[in-house]
Amino acid sequence: MSIALPAARVGYAISSVDGTPLYYEIGAPKPGRLPIVLCDGIGCDGFIWKYLKPALAVDNQVLRWHYRGHGRSQKPKIADNVSIPNLSDDLASVLDDAGIDEAVIIGHSMGVQVALEFHRRHRYRSKGLVLMCGAHSDPLKTFKGSGMLEAALPMMRKTLDKAPGLFSSLGRAILPRDWVYRLATKFEFQEQLLSHRDFMPYLKSLAQMDPVLFLEMLSQMAEHSTRELLPEIRIPTLVISGQLDTFTPPSLGREMADLIQDSQYCEIEEGTHSTPLEHPEIVGEVTLDFLDKIPGLAAS
Repeated sequence: MSIALPAARVGYAISSVDGTPLYYEIGAPKPGRLPIVLCDGIGCDGFIWKYLKPALAVDNQVLRWHYRGHGRSQKPKIADNVSIPNLSDDLASVLDDAGIDEAVIIGHSMGVQVALEFHRRHRYRSKGLVLMCGAHSDPLKTFKGSGMLEAALPMMRKTLDKAPGLFSSLGRAILPRDWVYRLATKFEFQEQLLSHRDFMPYLKSLAQMDPVLFLEMLSQMAEHSTRELLPEIRIPTLVISGQLDTFTPPSLGREMADLIQDSQYCEIEEGTHSTPLEHPEIVGEVTLDFLDKIPGLAAS
């Protein structure tokens, strides 16, 4: 029997970075438990949390938010303000608006970089980290096992700058199509584990995103690093990797776990970059077990 969860409260925070309105939704407070914050990957507005969010929300207050230029959040007031530090400061603004002082931060893909940068810039506010299928630094260097995407990025941006409106129209027309899903399952994801129903929300949200903003944010990801921070982390940390992830390979997760003192590492067999959707029961069990067994994780 399914469990009925309280309806989430919706809000818009005003970013301290430049005044950009940022969408978030937050569930009811849970006495004695710290809130949990979910940080997406680039181009995402929540699709990856379809199964984990309701599992977490049974016993925890969960906050989900949209990055600037994503989903229901507005485009940045200043176009160049899409760095990982900008996003981490945006998160601080969201927490302020939601009335949250401290939280456990869960990040997927680029959300791992945001979570780590948030801990560096707002260290007293993060009390636990769950880092899924992400990198601490330079994720484009290992994308599909080579640095080709990073090398091609300047040319992609130059081409896009010539006709941004055309590429926006093409993205909206092409991305949310069945053949794109089938192509994705041939090159990264597993069709038997990642359903059309679960993946199409990502393609639809990506199709609505400004491609110029997307590539600028991708460039910022490529230049960002928190490697030097990892040995300094002293809060409970869980690192989850997918065994078959070719976007952020498990070697990156193992390196993070090795560098973070007393961290926990979990590599999920047959998991790709969409491991939380492909193996929701395992991800949910590992994450909940991690949260429940950490001394002092509950709010005082």
